Amino acid sequence: MSRGACSATIGVGVMLWCVIGAAASWAELTEEEFTNSIGMKFVHIKPGTFLMGTPEEDVLPDALTTDLVKEKTGPMPHRRHGDFDEHPVHEVRITEPFFMAAMEVTNAQYEQYDFNHGRFRGQQGFSCMDDEAVIFVMWHDAVAFCEWLSEKEGLPYRLPTEAEWEYACRAGTTTPFSMGDALPVEFQKNVFESWHPDPTPTRITEKFRYPERQFKDNIVLLTVGRTPPNPWGLYDMHGNVEEWCLDWYGPYVSGPQADPVGRAEGEFRVTRGGSHSTELYFLRSANRMGTLPEDSSWLIGFRVVIGPMPNSKPLSPATPYDYQKNVRTEVPPDRNQGPDRNKPYFKGPQPFVRISPEAHGPLFIDHNHDPGLAPCPNGDLLTIWYTTSREKGRELCLAASRLRYGAEEWEPASLFWLAPDRNLHSPSLWLDKESGLLYHFVGLSAAATWGNLAAVMRTSRDSGASWSKARLIAPEHGLRHQMSEPVIRTRDGALLVACDATGVSGTSFLISRDNGETWADSIGTMRGIHGGVVELRDGRLFGLGRGNNLDDHMPASYSSDQGWTWSYAPSPFQPISGGQRLVLLRLDEGPIMLVSFAQDVPMIDGSGKKNACSGMFVALSFDEAETWPVMRLVTPGGAPRQTGTMDNQPFTLSDTSAEPRGYLAGCQGFNGVIHIISSFQHYAFNLAWIREGANAT
Repeated sequence: MSRGACSATIGVGVMLWCVIGAAASWAELTEEEFTNSIGMKFVHIKPGTFLMGTPEEDVLPDALTTDLVKEKTGPMPHRRHGDFDEHPVHEVRITEPFFMAAMEVTNAQYEQYDFNHGRFRGQQGFSCMDDEAVIFVMWHDAVAFCEWLSEKEGLPYRLPTEAEWEYACRAGTTTPFSMGDALPVEFQKNVFESWHPDPTPTRITEKFRYPERQFKDNIVLLTVGRTPPNPWGLYDMHGNVEEWCLDWYGPYVSGPQADPVGRAEGEFRVTRGGSHSTELYFLRSANRMGTLPEDSSWLIGFRVVIGPMPNSKPLSPATPYDYQKNVRTEVPPDRNQGPDRNKPYFKGPQPFVRISPEAHGPLFIDHNHDPGLAPCPNGDLLTIWYTTSREKGRELCLAASRLRYGAEEWEPASLFWLAPDRNLHSPSLWLDKESGLLYHFVGLSAAATWGNLAAVMRTSRDSGASWSKARLIAPEHGLRHQMSEPVIRTRDGALLVACDATGVSGTSFLISRDNGETWADSIGTMRGIHGGVVELRDGRLFGLGRGNNLDDHMPASYSSDQGWTWSYAPSPFQPISGGQRLVLLRLDEGPIMLVSFAQDVPMIDGSGKKNACSGMFVALSFDEAETWPVMRLVTPGGAPRQTGTMDNQPFTLSDTSAEPRGYLAGCQGFNGVIHIISSFQHYAFNLAWIREGANAT
């Protein structure tokens, strides 16, 4: 990394301390505040004790628990008592003094370390001026800056621990903000859920809700020190930009603690303070955020402290989630055996979403949607999905359930992956049956919404009992990274992951030609979002999607260059709409299978007769998607009865009525059984069942 010099220094401190390394040592720092050699003002923070977190019995002000700042849409239960990860509240003793920078690191200050970072000024429209907070810095960048300052000045510069940060932010207060229950308006910079850089939802949706505001791409100044300081003289502790902390993120533990330093390891580094373009709730003193240490965006900067590292030991890494426990490691000898492939087999529906009605975080009963599904090498089925109160909310994280080999029902849901206060949108799960490698893909939001996702990949070699460290495979937060089902490997070895091309109505692909080491955008766009895709025998890609309809039919898309360019034609199928996603899958036996939704379409019903049917159906093509001679309703048939679809909303299941909606995911097990899950239900059947009654009249 280049370390250029900048001729100008910023700010005038109460005391100017030049060439610190030669003039003094850490033990001689006794001033209440001073300014170092590159213009950073510091405040002396004395030892003390405080309560870290939010007491579960506390009830936060209504303005912090509603969806919008200006509109009262009713309480959000998961916000009434603070977030789940702010509990248990615990007494923390800071035993040694330290100095904390009064302000966040600015562009001019950071560029004295890395002159080349100036190329990020104004990226996404933010932070152009010398005295604005530096952004687009990874955690590793912030640590390296501290190491550079330490070497330059002979003092122990570092990032604050999470406990030091909250202690200094509270400054002796116990209210949500250091200035009370409410955050003064001068601190509020776009305090709503921004879709930036996707302009359409923000300009339309948020402008409708806030007609008195003037929106110009959500850009605000990030100048440091322009709002009143907290009682200890620290500026911008609530908002402006998030600030990296030293700690790995992990759950709190109860009981008094001295100088805690977080977990011994983890996946996410803590950020604190909230930022511009964020709801007030997330700007509270106790609120915890975090992201991958390799992540960077227009929302995250940092401030530094001076002081030796605390002597306390980190906590042990967090325990595995329930779905990871007691996972069978060996392959069952009869894994590839199952129902007779020549005889029809059908089972279901049975719910796979099993969450307590009282759950309000991190698992939610409110909205469970958008699943991924894969068989595991040990014979288990693993499904993941997002669980949330609202799809665009920062609380959206991933849940999982496992159907263990030989078991009759899915296990209760557990957490699968949680990036604190980052919307994790559109997960995907895929097993490479040849290598036994299980892949997890997901979009990591810069904040809330799915308008600013980076793409993440993890892998597992033990059926999901453990995972590799998450890796950003498309690190820039923006459009075309909204991961979705499916994932396929082409005959020439390329990996393709379908993504919603956010900003336009279509499906794009991330593609890797080196087995997942590097990834690139396929450039082209298939018609329809939530697209399914298969490779045809001639090497072309064939896809079907939702929206961009042609002649009132679902659009079919074809590409001869792995997604670089596409041609389009109407398919024979009805279009699908909100709350619906199809599955397109090549079966091991050779045919291409489509599972989608229809209304009043002649097909084989639950009794094996041809009838006008509505709901989820399965269709087969034996000639590479040219014709689809078999079409059957996905239902066990029988007398009409009530069961549940998405979020357990009721629907009628009968001979001619199947599940009416859901985001579908599908796979085929080692034993030939086809598994389809909606947003709530699991169905299992084989090819013989689909073909049964194909000649019925």
